[in-house]
Amino acid sequence: MELRRSEVIGLFLGLFLLSVSPRSSARFVVEKNSLKVTSPDKIKGTYDSAIGNFGIPQYGGSMAGAVVYPKENQNGCKDFSDFSISFQSKPGALPTFVLVDRGDCLFALKIWNAQKAGASAVLVADNMEEALITMDSPEEDGSSAKYIENITVPSALIEKSFGKTLKNAISRGDMVNVNLDWREAVPHPDDRVEYELWSNSNDECGVKCDMLMEFVKDFKGAAQILEKGHYTQFTPHYITWYCPQAFILSKQCKSQCINHGRYCAPDPEQDFSTGYEGKDVVLENLRQLCVFRVANETKKPWVWWDYVTDFQIRCPMKEKKYNKECADSIIRSLGLDVKKIEKCMGDPNADSENPVLKEEQNAQVGKGSRGDVTILPTLVVNNHQYRGKLEKSAVLKAICAGFEETTEPTVCLSNDMETNECLDNNGGCWQDKTANVTACKDTFRGRVCECPLVHGVQFKGDGYTTCEASGSGRCKINNGGCWSDSRDGHSYSACLNFGNGKCQCPAGFKGDGVKTCEDIDECKEKKACQCPECTCKNTWGSYECTCSGDLLYIRDHDTCISKHGVETESSWAAVWVILIGLAMAGFGAYLIYKYRLRSYMDSEIRAIMAQYMPLDSQVEIPNHMN
Repeated sequence: MELRRSEVIGLFLGLFLLSVSPRSSARFVVEKNSLKVTSPDKIKGTYDSAIGNFGIPQYGGSMAGAVVYPKENQNGCKDFSDFSISFQSKPGALPTFVLVDRGDCLFALKIWNAQKAGASAVLVADNMEEALITMDSPEEDGSSAKYIENITVPSALIEKSFGKTLKNAISRGDMVNVNLDWREAVPHPDDRVEYELWSNSNDECGVKCDMLMEFVKDFKGAAQILEKGHYTQFTPHYITWYCPQAFILSKQCKSQCINHGRYCAPDPEQDFSTGYEGKDVVLENLRQLCVFRVANETKKPWVWWDYVTDFQIRCPMKEKKYNKECADSIIRSLGLDVKKIEKCMGDPNADSENPVLKEEQNAQVGKGSRGDVTILPTLVVNNHQYRGKLEKSAVLKAICAGFEETTEPTVCLSNDMETNECLDNNGGCWQDKTANVTACKDTFRGRVCECPLVHGVQFKGDGYTTCEASGSGRCKINNGGCWSDSRDGHSYSACLNFGNGKCQCPAGFKGDGVKTCEDIDECKEKKACQCPECTCKNTWGSYECTCSGDLLYIRDHDTCISKHGVETESSWAAVWVILIGLAMAGFGAYLIYKYRLRSYMDSEIRAIMAQYMPLDSQVEIPNHMN
């Protein structure tokens, strides 16, 4: 049986639906996030919205904004600059959420036009009363590929009736504020995240294949860190189709399927007369599944990422290296057993089920909260399908949102995960611009206001309005927020590294210790130089006292004494020190002399006595006669 090319392409587009249609549980689940209207009061409430499958949803966080419905170009199909319309929010104002109508052009084009005009998020109002659907990116051609990759703002589809409610409120002049919340879009029950990537080894399917390959290479490092640290459990999956019974003997099914039509893939180039065939793709998909299984048996499941990235680089279709020989060379280089992988793959020509691919077909059907996998590529996090751009930071944010709060690994707190909310008005947190210290911290869940730890000094406070340095070393950071000044080579500070951490003007000053410390005139306040012979002169932070005549001022006693008396006392003190030193030296010499003399006399007496009367302790010296 021969089929025309157009018939075969249509055939394979419908094969997946045929493969799941007998199952009553098959269904497509729309991943949703919460949209909460905070004003006006008449329409306050929480509404469902369907997350768009492009852009970057803020998984684990939320975003507040003001809704705007343009007076022209309401479907967003044309460039808003043609109508001199800008949605750029002014400094200090809420971000702008643009509301556009569905219809007349691709979803992605509407979001791209609104983003270029300055929108922070886009809401698309359905044009028919129906259940929410997922806004997916189209089969990219050259024109759409240019903007789909550059969409970064989040988007969501809302029901027609809710869209009408928002439009009516805006037309009445009400300020419509909403909050998009993705915090529950991914379940986060415990300290381990389970995620799956449904992909394809085909590298000739256009922009989507290029995007997938780029993502795998970029995400490999983060994925391996998560897997090696036992933070995640990753499983790769591959979609396969089957050939309907009526076409099993056709040339097309034989070239696109293995195991007698049970497992198929569309022709990579969509041209059955040239290049690789669909069964080549099925075989490589099967090989990559077995690479994962064998690597998992060796307790190194992360080796799958190395194999897939190496295969993309070393064995591309365009260089005619997409084959078993190239794949085996990579397998051996990674230290895996080629024979084990071949045994796992089984016989592709057998008229029987392949257990590995059969398991994959069963997994394609949705179970529990997860719907059927019909979009390639698809990422599933904690059994919920990820919606958004397949890009490293966006996917990592979704995975990190799947951890129970406070259990996130350090990779989730890296610079790649920052939401950059602190760049706008410091996130509403406390800040000391002089010391360049802030309480605002960006995380993948959004910004938090926490008093920081700077150079070993912990700041304490609520993080929003106050943060004060505490503990030892606090004066190193902007002088602890206290007053300080220097004049004429003298420096004074109101900061104390001990006590209750309050600022206190030093002796000789008065004030609040924070902004001001004024010099006290000790002379006027009669706090210094009280002796009759004294003359007081005030200095900054201190004072100077002088005595009349040849008198010398003694500050500790606030008195004047004669210089000659001081000199006489000093002379007698020196004489007494010398005399006492000589006396101590003479006494020490006498003791040494007495000790040496007595030791000498004792040794002489013992020697004399030993000649006539040996001591008991001495052993008699033996001689020849004895």
